[in-house]
Amino acid sequence: MEHVVDARTGGDRITLTGLRVFAHHGVFDFERADGQEFVIDVTVLVDLAAAARGDELARTVHYGELAEAVVHGVERDPVDLIETVAERVAQIALGFEAAEAVEVTVHKPQAPIRVPFDDVAVTITRSRA
Repeated sequence: MEHVVDARTGGDRITLTGLRVFAHHGVFDFERADGQEFVIDVTVLVDLAAAARGDELARTVHYGELAEAVVHGVERDPVDLIETVAERVAQIALGFEAAEAVEVTVHKPQAPIRVPFDDVAVTITRSRA
C-alpha cells in the first residue's frame, strides 16, 4: 500500500516547535543594532512510511539537522520583515530531499508595539509543486 502525503489535507509530519534564535531582523535601526529573540515553528510534511518500514534515517528529514539549518538561516543576513525570514526558513526546509511541503511560523515576541500583546507572528505554507 502506497502512502500519499497531500499538503492540503495533511499527512505525515515532523514538527519543530519553539526554536529560539537571537537575530537582528526588523525595520527599525534599534532592532538591527540590538537584535531580539525570534521563535520559529516548522512543520515539514513528509511520507514517513518508507523511513519507518526500513528504520532508515536517510528516508526522512533529520530533525536535528533541520533545527540547526533553520537556526543558522535565521541568524544570518538581517532583513526588514519576518515574512522574509519565514520564506527563508521554508526554503531551507524544502531543501531536504524528503520534504514535500512545509508550514513555517515566525514569532516576534518583542516586536516594537506600543500596546500590550502576547505575540506577533506570521505563518506561511510552501510546497515543492
